[in-house]
Amino acid sequence: MIKETFHRDLARGKQVENKVLSLIRKKYPKSFIQDGYFKDWDIFIPELGVGVEVKSDEKSKYTNNIVIEVNFNDKPSALSTTKAKYWVIYDGYQFNWFEVDSIKKCIRENNLRSCNFIGKGDTKSKEAYLIKKELLYDYKLNGHK
Repeated sequence: MIKETFHRDLARGKQVENKVLSLIRKKYPKSFIQDGYFKDWDIFIPELGVGVEVKSDEKSKYTNNIVIEVNFNDKPSALSTTKAKYWVIYDGYQFNWFEVDSIKKCIRENNLRSCNFIGKGDTKSKEAYLIKKELLYDYKLNGHK
């Protein structure tokens, strides 16, 4: 069951990445998805020299929270290790564009506290912030790059 969930989520994540790539390529046609395992970012935009991380949190349609992971299995991950300048978070309705520094600013300015849990399809614990969409969306880019 866990393996099945992982593969389903991975396939869905790839679909979302490809959609974001097609949006980016309208303005930056040389953009590409990093092949294989590459933890710094998912998409690279050569014209800007920056990376874009793509996240999908369709469960937020029901929880009204966006999950921002910072540790997985007691090791820094996601927001803690990203080298991307931008994150695009798909919430099941729209693509929301953020500068990574703005996500960190949201957490800092609002004194948010992380929590630990084992996500569906995971076998190890993660530490993450559960940020209300309306709060986080105050920090998104208005006209994405």
